[in-house]
Amino acid sequence: MSDIKNEISRRRTFAIISHPDAGKTTLTEKLLLYGRAIQSAGSIKGKQNDKHAVSDWMEIEKKRGISITSSVMQFEYDGYCINILDTPGHQDFSEDTYRTLTAADSVVMVIDAAKGIEPQTRKLFKVCAMRHIPIFTFINKMDREARDSFELLDELESEFGIGTYPMNWPIGCGVDFKGVYDREKQRILTFADAHAGGTRIEAIECDINDTEKLDSLIGMYSRQNLCDELELVEGAGYEFDLDLVRSGKLSPVFFGSALNNFGIEPFLENFLKMTTEPLPHRSGEKIIEPTEERFSAFVFKIQANMNKAHRDRIAFMRICSGKFERSHEYFHVQGKKSIKLSRPQQMMAQEREVIDTAYAGDIIGVFDPGIFSIGDTICDESLKCEYAGIPTFAPEHFAIVEQIDSLKRKQFDKGITQIAQEGAIQMFFIPNSGMERVYVGVVGTLQFDVLQFRMESEYGVKYNRIDTPLSLVRFAEMKDGSELSDLNLMSTTKHVIDRKGRDLLLFNAEYEINWALDKNENLVLKEFSQLEEFE
Repeated sequence: MSDIKNEISRRRTFAIISHPDAGKTTLTEKLLLYGRAIQSAGSIKGKQNDKHAVSDWMEIEKKRGISITSSVMQFEYDGYCINILDTPGHQDFSEDTYRTLTAADSVVMVIDAAKGIEPQTRKLFKVCAMRHIPIFTFINKMDREARDSFELLDELESEFGIGTYPMNWPIGCGVDFKGVYDREKQRILTFADAHAGGTRIEAIECDINDTEKLDSLIGMYSRQNLCDELELVEGAGYEFDLDLVRSGKLSPVFFGSALNNFGIEPFLENFLKMTTEPLPHRSGEKIIEPTEERFSAFVFKIQANMNKAHRDRIAFMRICSGKFERSHEYFHVQGKKSIKLSRPQQMMAQEREVIDTAYAGDIIGVFDPGIFSIGDTICDESLKCEYAGIPTFAPEHFAIVEQIDSLKRKQFDKGITQIAQEGAIQMFFIPNSGMERVYVGVVGTLQFDVLQFRMESEYGVKYNRIDTPLSLVRFAEMKDGSELSDLNLMSTTKHVIDRKGRDLLLFNAEYEINWALDKNENLVLKEFSQLEEFE
């Protein structure tokens, strides 16, 4: 048992979130560099050596230069075993990020110093706040022109209703960026844009009152500004409180430049000391501690065709308690049967390594023959736990997808079904018709492009897509148990069935919903589960 406790105590599992282009993927790669998980940092296509980011494994990600799906990466650093969940920044893929946040114990929020808080950052933060996840802020791109640092902190505090505590303070920005001052250790890291992470930046010990030394390091003008700003920070800022940090009420803030690998290692070292070990999880009225000896986990993501050589489906599981052992049988709660998890793997984006053991806090991937759904619980049968389901968000855009080549019907059915099981799209059938023509619903329209690309590249299938003005969906049932086929609906309202056989109605606008309820007194409409279910 002591071995299990020791292994769990050194786990750190966190997600990195941001708006697109804030530098999230670049920061992820620099962290991997320090863990020696990769030898050199790739760049988004079109920059530097035309490499793609290691965490962007999907072909369309490499071509478009954006993160579309969450990646999982594990590495060792200074005695810690670190699990990073790199998430999509684009709002059209936010549902994948929401699900991934359920598997994280803390969050690193990357903010562009010139842009501040952007809409997607705001949405993601609300999810973190609901779950009281500790939030660490990295203000990136200080080597470019940036907004006033006090303005950025004020925006964080007013927008999110939390305190901020700058762990370091920037000395200028853009062409005048001289480095950062470490408040706790009273030392300066001087900036050089030629630094690419090959060597460690040595901090220079320097008391803030040592005027002569400061002038020689950063110049008199920068020294005067630094001293004035630090006086304001010390006088008007929040005091550091680790309990508030770990309850998500105080965000430690770091300034730096991910692209130039500046400020990354001090950030990583401080973050690992402040963030929590794996946290307990709730099963009904019961709290399952990570050090509970019996194994338990939940599925938060399913991904097909991650590796062209394998052509399989991987279910990603967050281990919540105990020790996972490859040879053991575990109980699939929703499937109500014992299973052996086939070829359990740990991930480095799309790269895999078969493992024999894993511990609470780890993320593992297991082969899924089609039995798992997002939110499923797998555990030691004697533990008898079931973790709360992960909410599905109502799609806001709908299109009709119809196959072109009848000879590829099986590939069409398989592709649409497998991608729908991942949760990225939702598929709806037209009653009394086959799979040749289905409705597809998505949260963001870019998902339509991803679906088309993946169907062609992974399943060899082309199809026709007909966009519709439909934008609202409701579960539908009759109070008297009668069939929905007899409903009096507007001609633009569509009756569909989901993969679980449930009836739904698709509407163009709110007035169509009111019409349906007015004309059908036995009709009951229910909304999809909403974001509030994270609470």
